[in-house]
Amino acid sequence: MKRRALSGAIYALTTAIGLVAFLYPFLLPSLRSRGMGLAHSADAPLLLTALVGLAFVVLLLEVQGQAVNAKFVALLGVLVAMNSVLRFLEVAVPGPGGVSPVFFLIILTGYVYGARFGFLMGALTLLVSGLITGSLGPWLPYQMLTAGWVGMSAPLCRPLARRLASGLPHAELLTLAAFAALWGFLYGAIMNIWFWPFAIGPADQYWQPGIGIGEIVGRYGTFYLATSALWDGLRAAGNVALVVAFGAPTLRALDRFRRRFAFDLQPPTVGTEAEGRMV
Repeated sequence: MKRRALSGAIYALTTAIGLVAFLYPFLLPSLRSRGMGLAHSADAPLLLTALVGLAFVVLLLEVQGQAVNAKFVALLGVLVAMNSVLRFLEVAVPGPGGVSPVFFLIILTGYVYGARFGFLMGALTLLVSGLITGSLGPWLPYQMLTAGWVGMSAPLCRPLARRLASGLPHAELLTLAAFAALWGFLYGAIMNIWFWPFAIGPADQYWQPGIGIGEIVGRYGTFYLATSALWDGLRAAGNVALVVAFGAPTLRALDRFRRRFAFDLQPPTVGTEAEGRMV
């Protein structure tokens, strides 16, 4: 129980560090340097070190004690490796816009195995795939955080899927598809923030020190619509297509592993209780 509480505290600390890392430039009276190439160039290595260190601390905590936790880590490693290969293929053969296959497994594993597993799945997928593809830079720790939040938030789909299951066919897949579409846009919107305060451009689309919160939101909204909405819309469409096409068999496979390894992470999924609705 103490390990679980400590593990939860580490996840909370990681999220708090991430929020501070994304938002602190907006609290500064001025920025010494502007330009996308200079965004977080000083603090990104420190943030990456902190994230990797905290992830390994969590993994060490998970391994302690029962053998089931070793299976937890082993399965996480296999799934991260699979997802990293998918990202390598994505880089080798780019899809249209922001379409990426990596969010499919991040969402479904978080949904089946819980928030802790989902966060590690997202963060470590971006770390390992970044090393494989050479996609290293000050953006990497921010990608890790955001992808981790995708997996961490996936269990929030459970109450809605359960509520809809009795009256709506394929309620679980439809809920996950809507969630995947939402994160298709949110991932891009959050990732833009890592560089946006440092960027230079038209005054109505970029941040300037001293402007109010309402002005910040308005300018960012204009910037997002002009530069990212279409790209992220294609990512959202790709996420939905993958969930609809491969979600049901993947959920069944993940749940079989959950029951075989007896993970004490989350209650059974909707698909376990009403598997016939998923096919």
